Amino acid sequence: MALTSPFLLSSKYPQLLRPHHSNGQLLFPSTRLKPIKANSQSSIPTKWSPESWKTKKAFQLPEYPDQNDVDSVLQTLSTFPALVFAGEARSLEKKLGDAARGNAFLLQGGDCAESFQEFNAPNIRDTFMIILQMGVVLMFGAQMPIIKVGRMAGQFAKPRSDAMEEKDGVKLPSYRGDSINGDAFDEKCRVPNPHRMIKAYSQSAATLNLLRALATGGYAAMQRVTEWNLDFVKDSQQGHRYLELAHRVDEAMGFMDAAGITNAHPVMTKAEFWTSHECLLLPYEQALTRRDSTTGLYYDCSAHMLWVGERTRHLDGAHVEFLRGVANPLGIKVSEKMDPDELVRLIEILNPHNKPGRITVIVRMGAKNLRVKFPNLIRAVRGAEQIVTWVNDPMHGNTSKASCGLKTRSFDAIKEELSAFFEVHEQEGSYPGGVHLEMTGQDVTECVGGSKVVTYADLAKRYRTHCDPRLNASQSLELAFIIADRLRKTRLNFNT
Repeated sequence: MALTSPFLLSSKYPQLLRPHHSNGQLLFPSTRLKPIKANSQSSIPTKWSPESWKTKKAFQLPEYPDQNDVDSVLQTLSTFPALVFAGEARSLEKKLGDAARGNAFLLQGGDCAESFQEFNAPNIRDTFMIILQMGVVLMFGAQMPIIKVGRMAGQFAKPRSDAMEEKDGVKLPSYRGDSINGDAFDEKCRVPNPHRMIKAYSQSAATLNLLRALATGGYAAMQRVTEWNLDFVKDSQQGHRYLELAHRVDEAMGFMDAAGITNAHPVMTKAEFWTSHECLLLPYEQALTRRDSTTGLYYDCSAHMLWVGERTRHLDGAHVEFLRGVANPLGIKVSEKMDPDELVRLIEILNPHNKPGRITVIVRMGAKNLRVKFPNLIRAVRGAEQIVTWVNDPMHGNTSKASCGLKTRSFDAIKEELSAFFEVHEQEGSYPGGVHLEMTGQDVTECVGGSKVVTYADLAKRYRTHCDPRLNASQSLELAFIIADRLRKTRLNFNT
């Protein structure tokens, strides 16, 4: 079935042409695939290998005490099977290309940093379940496919603003994620240990195994849409609202069945689900890079999608050098510090052939900065005729410290940044391509606010994150309804 897009793209955008109507449907011409014009200020190397990043300056990498031990671990990892497959990554890239054209919407979410300690099937299932719920809410509101990508099965390394952490006059190396060191404030625990990479691989493999079973084994079938509500969410306002929507979906499916449209179609019995994480620990990423036998291209087989962070996106840095050579779809995290010309040059390096779906730009600025800075980024990318998927991360620009000493995020501030994201796109005639959230299916108290209110006094009750605060299931579902309403209004406004 052909899907219509609710968004009207400005005719000023040269790569994505204004749609036209045919038989009541909105059709988009094929995107012109043409290389980006070379920038005289940029110098793009022609040779690449999985280890060419070592010739560049690397930021945010740990200093291991024994390099021989590191080499032994990496040699072992290089013999392990791929965690994901090239064909899966290509499928995701195609979907993200649809989002760049306004014909799909990305829902990317999961843990800030995955934990060895909290690794269990219920936690994985509950996060997957809330993403399924959010996907149904968004699809119903947007009337377009929702691309579901988890921050799961690999999000074990975290960049840090400070190399050292101090408590009660004692300084220790900062916690950098479970694949590098431990979070306990203990000298031995904070020493980087390369064998943690083996454990990260094993946990990622087990997580992927369960996710694939849940996605394809009947659990994610649309016929079970009413069963996805988590127990602690059922009695909330958002839980009741979700069940009302789920019953409407059930009724629609009953009508389709009565009309002879079978529910056995794969889209009704399975869920497409991909994984992603920040490309930070380059030795690990290199060890899991494989050459695809069908295309001859290299893929980082630790995840379907990887992103480069705010602290590692240097044009001539090691992380950009590594990512420019792998064929996975890539994300670029940008804050208000990003210069528009620098973004254009970075996209040029990572996507010289201007392939739709290759680059997702994930903006994280806070509402005030986003309204001022984001339009300049859109205009610069449009002027360079570059095709990107624009996504908002409303989490990282809204982090604060409560009086109790815990980091938190305000639900109202998150809503405000998302609202600003949509408003800027309406102003610029561009497409809002998705949302990127740090969230969990657990009933945590880490972000304040929401209709099932978490107060500052509640923070310590169930504060379980190993790094940054996450939305709980109720807050995540509430946010999905807010986004769906915004997408629905935009679609209705366009149709009128």
